[in-house]
Amino acid sequence: MTIDRQRARNLAAEYLEKGDPTGWFEALYREAAAGKNVLPWADRGASPGLLEFWKAHPQEASGKRALVIACGLGDDAEQLAAWGFATTAFDISKTAIAMARQRFPESKVQYRVADLFAAPAEWQQAFDFVFEANTVQALPHSLRTKAIHAIANFVRPGGRLLAVVRGREPEEPLGELPWPLTRQEMREFVHAGLKEEQFEEYLDSEDPPTRRYRVLYRRP
Repeated sequence: MTIDRQRARNLAAEYLEKGDPTGWFEALYREAAAGKNVLPWADRGASPGLLEFWKAHPQEASGKRALVIACGLGDDAEQLAAWGFATTAFDISKTAIAMARQRFPESKVQYRVADLFAAPAEWQQAFDFVFEANTVQALPHSLRTKAIHAIANFVRPGGRLLAVVRGREPEEPLGELPWPLTRQEMREFVHAGLKEEQFEEYLDSEDPPTRRYRVLYRRP
């Protein structure tokens, strides 16, 4: 199925022009809540990239804390909680968090409205497993390094971060939102203090198939 991302692209461009590069997320979720659009990244199920990774490389979850970056409607957070993590999930969009809570009223997940760039101090280096998908690629190039370092800083010593992103070669055009990352850009996670443990490149099941990078990092 082809996914229509044009409304998201239009809103992102509009808010970037206003000097508010993350404000469009709330606007898009408000429209989705009102039935005026369809969220291009909301598959109403956990990320295939996460599920495939877990099938091949299950992680210890008992007694561990997990964090989901920009959790959207909550599917990835619910999956991590089902695997046994004490899970926190946040999004900058208050409407997204309200929708997640409405979808999962009996959830054990702690859903929070929070800004990646101004996250609670108690989250710093506090989580055993952090999951990032779709966030960095939805931000303009000027914010990527800052975003990557903020995400990496949630990982506790000995903890791991799984990042699933769209990938591209340096010579390939950046294209439209969502903007793919190069392997060099992904190295910023290492510069942020993490060690790369595993790197995978694969094609997903979108139409047409999209190149993905799935990378597991650990904080020494």
